[in-house]
Amino acid sequence: MTSVARVSKITAASTKGFQHAVETAVKRASKTVRGITGVEVIEQKAKVVNGKITEYRATVEITFILEG
Repeated sequence: MTSVARVSKITAASTKGFQHAVETAVKRASKTVRGITGVEVIEQKAKVVNGKITEYRATVEITFILEG
């Protein structure tokens, strides 16, 4: 059997850290996408206010197998 995968890029944010932002992205994607097989962190950014990080942002690519 041959499988076909698709990759979708999404961005998520967290006040707790980069790892939490990535976990949030995967958790949210899994609500509407079935067959997730992997995640790749593409970019990490942070919002800074008054010299302190207030928000961590992670852009990830979610890989999933297409059904059918």
